[in-house]
Amino acid sequence: MVTKRYPAHVRLLVGAAVLALGSFSLAACGSSGGSDSSSGTVKLGFMGDLTGENKQLGININNGAKLAIDQYNATNPATKITLTDYDSQGDPTQATNLVPKVVSDGVVGLVGPAFSGESKQAVPGLQENGIPNISASATNVDLSKNGWTTWHRVLANDGVQGPGVADYMANQLSAKKAAVIDDQSEYGKGLADQVADRFGAKKVTVAVREAIDPKQDDYSSTVNKIKGSGADVVFYGGYYAQAGTFVKQLADAGVTAKFVSGDGSLDQKFIDNAGKAADGSYLSCTCVLATASDDPNVQKFIDDYKAAYGSLPATYSAEGYDAATAFIKAVQGGKTSKSDILAFLATENFEGVSKPIQWEANGELTGGTVYIHLVKDGKIAALGPFDTAKTS
Repeated sequence: MVTKRYPAHVRLLVGAAVLALGSFSLAACGSSGGSDSSSGTVKLGFMGDLTGENKQLGININNGAKLAIDQYNATNPATKITLTDYDSQGDPTQATNLVPKVVSDGVVGLVGPAFSGESKQAVPGLQENGIPNISASATNVDLSKNGWTTWHRVLANDGVQGPGVADYMANQLSAKKAAVIDDQSEYGKGLADQVADRFGAKKVTVAVREAIDPKQDDYSSTVNKIKGSGADVVFYGGYYAQAGTFVKQLADAGVTAKFVSGDGSLDQKFIDNAGKAADGSYLSCTCVLATASDDPNVQKFIDDYKAAYGSLPATYSAEGYDAATAFIKAVQGGKTSKSDILAFLATENFEGVSKPIQWEANGELTGGTVYIHLVKDGKIAALGPFDTAKTS
C-alpha cells in the first residue's frame, strides 16, 4: 500500500499496520503534594483499564506513558519520576473508588482516566484535591463543560470525530440510509449521537437508532431491525469487545451494510473477536497511528516503543506518551507540586509524537482532525484524514 502524507502539523507517514491494539477531601502527602525532596522523586499515576474486557486500549496508553518516563529517568535527572498504576477495568465506579488511593499516595499528576464514563465519575474527586489529569483517550464532548480546572485531554473530542466520520460515510461511502447503534456507555452514546445529528445535515436517513446491552452477547433483535431497514451503513459507538461480536452477528444474518465504528473499536482485538466478518469495516479516530515517520523524533518513538514492547505503537500509545511528556516537561521546569504542575500545563505548547500539544482554558486540545482506517485481510490499514481518505 502506498503510504500517505498527513498534514504538516503532525508530520507523519502512516502506512498499513497491524495493531497489537461523590467527592473526596483527603489531604495529599506533604506540602509538596507528592514530590519527595529527600529522595528526589515525583509521583505520577495512570488510571485506566488494564485487566477488563477492553484492556488493550488502557495497556497501549500505559505503555506509552511508561516509555516516556523510563526515557526521562534514564537521563539520571536530579528529580526522578515514578508511575503508579490504578486499574479501573474501565468501570466508572471502580475508577471513582480509586481516587482516594490516588490522593493518599501523593500523586501530583495523573495520566487518565482513560475512558469517558470513568472520567465523568472520577475527575470530580481529582478536581477537589487539585490533581492535574490528562486523558489520552476520553472523547465525550461534555467532559470539557463541567468547569473542571485540573482536567485535560490530548486528542480532539467527539464533536470533531462524530461529524467527521459521518461526513466520510455520506461523501465517500455514499450512505443514504443508516443504522446508528451504541453500547449505552458515556463514550459510545455520545459519539453515536454526534453521528446521528450530523446525518441529518447530510440528508442521510437514520432508519434505526437504538442501543445494545454490553452485558449480553445476543444482539439478534437489533440485527434483525437493521436487516429489515435496508440500511446501507451501520455505525456503532462503543468498544471493541462488543463490536467484534456485533459485526459477526450482522454478517451471519446476511446484513451487507458497511460497518463503521470509532476509536473504541480501533484495535486488533476487534478483528480477533470478529474474524473474517471484520474485513471491510471502517474505523475512525482523532488519534494518529504512527508506523513510520519523516520526523526523526516520531521515528525514534516508534523504534523505542517497538524495542520496549515488541510491537508497533497502537491506538493511544502516542497519546499516552505525550500525556506523560507534558508532566515530564513540568518537572524539568522545576515544578513538583500539584499546583505548580497545573499552572505549568496551562503554558505548554510543544510538538508531541502524536500532534502539537497545547490546551485551551477548558482542557480541550487546540486543533485536531479525524483519521479513517480500513480492516483489510485481517489487518488495520490507515486511509488518511476523513476529508481526503479513499475507501480502499
